[in-house]
Amino acid sequence: MTPEKIVENHKKYVLQSWSKQGNLNPIPVAKADGIYFYDFDGNRYTDMSSQLVNLNLGYGNKAIGDAIKAQVDKFCFVGPSYATEAKSTLAEMIINLLPDSFGKVFFTNAGADANENAVKIARMFTGRNKVFSRYRSYHGSSFGAGNLTGEPRRYPLEPGIPGFVKFFDPYVYREAIDFASEEEATKFYLTKLREQIIYEGPDSVAAIVMETITGSNGVIIPPKGYLPGVRTI
Repeated sequence: MTPEKIVENHKKYVLQSWSKQGNLNPIPVAKADGIYFYDFDGNRYTDMSSQLVNLNLGYGNKAIGDAIKAQVDKFCFVGPSYATEAKSTLAEMIINLLPDSFGKVFFTNAGADANENAVKIARMFTGRNKVFSRYRSYHGSSFGAGNLTGEPRRYPLEPGIPGFVKFFDPYVYREAIDFASEEEATKFYLTKLREQIIYEGPDSVAAIVMETITGSNGVIIPPKGYLPGVRTI
């Protein structure tokens, strides 16, 4: 298929996410290797975002490719009630890299799926229903994860699900207040969060969900002491 035909078909038949459909003019990708991908004219592009931040080990990683091929020759999928060597081995590797407070791995299909299940687990474990998350956040676009999301990508899901409460993250650079230090900023933001939790009802809050460093909403690094302060709350 020619690159022109690929683009034509894509624009005609594919509903492209995160794009205005009428303005689509995607680059047809011919191949990829390492941190680069190439179009059909041989132009090389450096992939600075690992696509959707899911190709951090690069294109054409031989170890990954060989593992996928070996698994396909055995079987592609069995249900969660069966044990597989690949799943049990990976789970052990992950747990051995985590703090002692982690016990088991729950495998899901993607990030939104993981976040939705995290909310369900928190509610089941605590018996509470409210979940706090930040306005400048993206946690997925499925219905539950989209309600967890704070930025405008949640708008198509509104009116939202009851129990999802938003608060502002510490954006010191853009804040209207001039803080003398990061520690002063941390004290301010933690005080406001604590106050909001009190007004929502502390006994109703199941979880606080946040990115350690805000990603697609500005790469916002929290001030010193903020994350430990939230954990203390």
